[in-house]
Amino acid sequence: MFQTKMTEMLGVQYPIVGGTMMHISTAEFTAAISNAGGLGILASAIYPSRESFGEALDQLLDLTDRPFAVNLNLFPMMRPIDNNDYLDVLLEKGVKIVETSGHSAPEALCARFKEAGLTWIHKCVGIRYALKVQDMGADMITVVGYENGGATGKLDIGTLVLVPQAVESLRVPVIGGGGVSNGRGLVALLALGAQGVIIGTRLLTTREAPIHEALKKALVQASELDTMLVMRSIGATHRVWTNAAARKITELEANQAGLPEILNIATGEKAKKMYREGDLDAGIISCGQGVGMAHDIPTIKELFDRMMSEAAGVVKGLAVN
Repeated sequence: MFQTKMTEMLGVQYPIVGGTMMHISTAEFTAAISNAGGLGILASAIYPSRESFGEALDQLLDLTDRPFAVNLNLFPMMRPIDNNDYLDVLLEKGVKIVETSGHSAPEALCARFKEAGLTWIHKCVGIRYALKVQDMGADMITVVGYENGGATGKLDIGTLVLVPQAVESLRVPVIGGGGVSNGRGLVALLALGAQGVIIGTRLLTTREAPIHEALKKALVQASELDTMLVMRSIGATHRVWTNAAARKITELEANQAGLPEILNIATGEKAKKMYREGDLDAGIISCGQGVGMAHDIPTIKELFDRMMSEAAGVVKGLAVN
């Protein structure tokens, strides 16, 4: 029932992509998503060198024989990396699927994807960006609406509008996201024309998510009102879970603070402290409005199986009605 162009092209069981999350999308977490029937995506940018990235890929290949992708991060970073080096490594290891996300995709880098025969997925938040990468050769495009956790861009277009607009505008298959947390959301996006969905926030509250149990429990208790937008003043708008660190960033922005002051709070090192130690106010964590629909902490396989069962029930109910 739920075999789509996405599942056919990527060779996955379910039309579900696990969204790339900094410091969370490790080899173990990526493998768990792929083994549960979705497409796991390894965050290359969390590895400080091509050697450590290569080791992570070796580990991932040991943990799963199912399809996975590698994300090459195009956002500005405190520690700039050369994505060509990381591309060299993933090609050496035989990776078949690459995802890019962030600012304008470099033409020279993306040309290498096509030369190597990679399946290239690009993630963005606007139709004009999607059209550009389609012309550059992207095989599939992910669009995420304003409800999304993490980077939301500056267009502020909701999922219900963005996904069908992308489907109408593009020739290649579309993966949709922004607020998807259950089977009902999956069916809704497929009905809008998407060939699959991308989820991130709901995966934070799974047993395999590499974050502290105290943080998982706090997210389970959160509602759809417990997120906020930060870093818009520096052109890097992100939707995050509302905590003391996030509120401090908005206070700095209101006082026209500079980039270093804001990034001092938003730094990945402080986020990692929160993930490791359970200090809920140490840093910020990307979090979408769909967090209000996360009520338990299942395994990823339990979550995906539940989503697909619920989706089938919804479709059956619609047919009866």
